[in-house]
Amino acid sequence: MPDAPDRPTAPLRTRLHHVRAGSLAGDTAQSGGMRRFAAVSGKTVGSEKLWMGQTHVAPSTASSDHHHGESETAVYVVSGHPEFVFLDDTGEHPGEVRLVTSPGDYILVPPFVPHREENPDPAEEAVVVIARSTQEAIVVNLPRLYAIPAADG
Repeated sequence: MPDAPDRPTAPLRTRLHHVRAGSLAGDTAQSGGMRRFAAVSGKTVGSEKLWMGQTHVAPSTASSDHHHGESETAVYVVSGHPEFVFLDDTGEHPGEVRLVTSPGDYILVPPFVPHREENPDPAEEAVVVIARSTQEAIVVNLPRLYAIPAADG
């Protein structure tokens, strides 16, 4: 939350907003197997077009299959070696693709692309920083990875 909690939140365009590491908000959209924390959002600082925060994936855990609606999502790997899994159905034989990452890597998740995050490490939590093109975290949990048909037109 803002670094001056005793003052009302100033309008977005009149000042910088400081969110301290210990003030991330956990009341955001969630998927099983992971914890999301908002830093910059409409709720925390009044942002209008951007959401940014952290996601933690526990050791030996996978998230639910999900997508982020109309949001473009950029991911920066802080620690651990999370794996990002999606279904590639562009060829004759659709199949799962697994992107294995390391600290310092980036991932782009386009709008409406079903995927999941996995942390195969039995001891180390994976932590990533996420930025989204919408002011709140859109999370649509799915029963499985499947391709969403492209919009006509």
